[in-house]
Amino acid sequence: MAALTTPLRVCRGILKEIRAVKGQEYKQTLAYNYVLDQFRKNQVSSERYCRAQEEALHTSHSYLCLLTSTRLHLALHKVYHGKGERKPEEVAGLVGLRLPTQPGGKGWEK
Repeated sequence: MAALTTPLRVCRGILKEIRAVKGQEYKQTLAYNYVLDQFRKNQVSSERYCRAQEEALHTSHSYLCLLTSTRLHLALHKVYHGKGERKPEEVAGLVGLRLPTQPGGKGWEK
């Protein structure tokens, strides 16, 4: 699947992930400058063939996958991280379930 993505798309994706982490001041970071320098260094022109371009594209695609997965993991961790003891109704609601209710009011439900 890495062969189907263009280097420009991968570069934009990496820069988008850097922007998500660093905020509006992402253009002043060392990571931003390093990513742009590496993509410029591995560009292919009509005069030369860069054998390392496919390897660099694969490495950059793997790095983009790492950044995206890390961001999504942190978002999931923030939602589902334990906050101490929870009520059974709240735990069931986290996974999209509801606890059954006793019809007729036996006195043990709220």
